[in-house]
Amino acid sequence: MRLIMNEKNFQKKQAALAALNYIQTDMIIGLGTGSTVSYFLDALAASQYNVIGVTTSTITSQRCAELNIPIVDIDAIDHIDVTVDGADEVDSYLNGIKGGGAALLMEKIVAKNSKKNIWIVDRSKVHNTLGSFPLPVEVIPYGSGQLLRQFANKGLFPKLRRHPGNNKPVITDAGHYIIDCHMTTINNPYALAEYLESQVGVVEHGLFLNICDRIIIGDNTVEIKERQQAHVEIN
Repeated sequence: MRLIMNEKNFQKKQAALAALNYIQTDMIIGLGTGSTVSYFLDALAASQYNVIGVTTSTITSQRCAELNIPIVDIDAIDHIDVTVDGADEVDSYLNGIKGGGAALLMEKIVAKNSKKNIWIVDRSKVHNTLGSFPLPVEVIPYGSGQLLRQFANKGLFPKLRRHPGNNKPVITDAGHYIIDCHMTTINNPYALAEYLESQVGVVEHGLFLNICDRIIIGDNTVEIKERQQAHVEIN
């Protein structure tokens, strides 16, 4: 039976295929996590490019093994040419929210060590401002209940991420919990990032600010947006 690809998956695949235009043989490529990246991994494996990947999750590492994409430990290399990753939400400044797949810590480490960062997304991920996607915050388990209280008092509407099946807390690859903050709108992501980074017990947050260099938005006609200049706003 032939399955018809739905519109969102079609857009994801179009964005993933377009990202191949920025890949060259012998590159060291950061490989993100998620459904859109999965399409990119398929395209990369089918291409003629001889590359080495640096993965951001055990899931991506497993996919690379299945597809025979060679990978290397991040500490065994001195540079990453480009990272291709997805995003849960992107604003007009190319800032984003990531971490829906609970891989934000490793994704941010790889991104920060990359010369260039490309995000591949479907049209539904692009908004004028951030906040419609809950902001993930990775925290150590010890004292996580205290952080939940502090975040609630701050008006961040936090909720500990749990598995829908057994209701146990989701554990990241690094052994941490995820607190999702349901704020609807984030008026000043820079100030919020500064606040979160100052809280003891917070390992990392899902605000990726001034990191992405180019987003590829999948559609019938692929749209590419590039960062013009850094946008910093701290009040």
